[in-house]
Amino acid sequence: MSNALTPTTPPALPQLPEKFANPLRQIQAVFAQPAVRRALPMVMLVGLVAAAALAWMAFSTPPQKTLFAELADADKASVTQALTAAGITSHIDNGTGALTVNDEDYSKARMLLASQGLPKATPAGYAILDQLPMGVSRAVEGERLRQARESELARSIEEIDTVAEARVHLATPEASVFVRDNAAPSASVIVKLQPGRALSDAQVASIRNLVASSVPGMKPDAVTIVDQMGGLLTKGDGDKGADGNDERLRLQRQMEDKYREQLNQLLTPLVGAGNFSAEIQADIDLNETQATKETYDKQGALRAEQGQWTRDGAGQQPGGIPGALSNTPPPAATVTAPTPQPAPAPGAAPAPGSPQAAAGAVAGAVTDAMKQSDQYARSYDLGKEVSVSRVAPGSVKRLSVAVLLRDPEGARPRSQAEITQITNLVRAAVGFDQNRNDNVTVISRKFAGASDDGAKAAWYDNAWVPMLARNLTAIVIALLVLLLGVRPLAKALLKKRDDATPRAPALGAPMGGAATDENGVVLDNDGTVVGPVDGPPVSIDQLVEARNFDDRVGMVRGFTRDNPARAALAVRDMIAEGR
Repeated sequence: MSNALTPTTPPALPQLPEKFANPLRQIQAVFAQPAVRRALPMVMLVGLVAAAALAWMAFSTPPQKTLFAELADADKASVTQALTAAGITSHIDNGTGALTVNDEDYSKARMLLASQGLPKATPAGYAILDQLPMGVSRAVEGERLRQARESELARSIEEIDTVAEARVHLATPEASVFVRDNAAPSASVIVKLQPGRALSDAQVASIRNLVASSVPGMKPDAVTIVDQMGGLLTKGDGDKGADGNDERLRLQRQMEDKYREQLNQLLTPLVGAGNFSAEIQADIDLNETQATKETYDKQGALRAEQGQWTRDGAGQQPGGIPGALSNTPPPAATVTAPTPQPAPAPGAAPAPGSPQAAAGAVAGAVTDAMKQSDQYARSYDLGKEVSVSRVAPGSVKRLSVAVLLRDPEGARPRSQAEITQITNLVRAAVGFDQNRNDNVTVISRKFAGASDDGAKAAWYDNAWVPMLARNLTAIVIALLVLLLGVRPLAKALLKKRDDATPRAPALGAPMGGAATDENGVVLDNDGTVVGPVDGPPVSIDQLVEARNFDDRVGMVRGFTRDNPARAALAVRDMIAEGR
């Protein structure tokens, strides 16, 4: 007995039922059923009507604009109630919770809610401290106080007309007992400006000083202001060198605007508004010049003198043992006029008889004849003058002015004398200086005709054009659905109903058991010709070619039914012939 190994075959996969073998065929079979085929036109009609309704709703509803992105439920209810009372339709997005209104009602809704003080702001500013629970830590209390201060500063900045919204961030370090570890506080402000508005330099400086004055120890230079576009509005001292070109352009623009305003005030009463155009190019000198000058006086003033001198023996007074010579009387005194002496040079000895020499003499004037030698050290003060001149930047180096005048309509052009007078007026208005090589040019020409219609808004920019376009588009879609969808379906339904209606048997044909042959003749159960069915009309040739009498009778009946007038004529002719 041999044990042969027989190969095992894997089990066969279960066969799918026939109804799941071909889903496409099953779907076709479902649509081929009579009930489904009868209901399919109605389903398609309902679908087309629903699609037309959706298209109408999509095109007839005006575009929406977000009024508030995030609102509390209480504020959302108050705002919705106020808008409904004013007749403004509002919608609330279920996904984001944003409150939207129609695009044309956006501005009206904002003004309405602003007049009613809606939405009511959440507690901010120092009102946050009223909600501070008892027992909080010092860190939490400090953060709440800082948050309240930031909110109050933001609300103060929002009072400026140009600012729509503002946020303030304060960086106040902890105080330290060590002076070297104390850091100065700083702040950053981000402002959202009104559309088409900008903050001037004075307003930026006001915001910086407002924030710096509200925080102890903060300097205005430690405040940074940024707008909603990310532009830095504050520039420190370190930025002046980098922005020298901006400063030059700003100063030049201010100077040109000043001169242009002067020309407008001068020429408007003379030639009328819109009858002239003026352009000014000012070359501004922004170089700062500083000079120092020192001068000295040649004639100095004696400050100190120190020295010694010895007297000559020949000029001594009488003395010693009395005798003839000692008892001789002195000569008679003589008076001489003093002669002016020039001022001594710096470091030189004073001239005899000068006030300097007299100041150095001892009591009992001693003349140069009585001196044997002298030695003096004198110090003089020299006159010194220090002058510092500083030329501030912003002076005009050169000025170019161009004025274009409009020639009067329907009148002769301006004369050269009139243009010269206007030129002199323009020179006087801008401060013409020939030394600066200033240039003033005035000409008179006809302006290019600008129609008044160009200034008006185009008709397609009106607010009613988009609404009319949406309504017309919705109407056209509805008409297309009716003409291309509903009308063919209605015709198909009516034709199917007519086809389903049973017809009466023709010419006495029985109700049941009838059959038709290849010529379209209705035959009874026993083969008797009953009549033709609806088919092609019976002609004379078919009557002649009939196979037997019964077929001919059936065709005659069909011909009589299809052509009653000709059959009547044939009967009349037969009666007339006596057949």
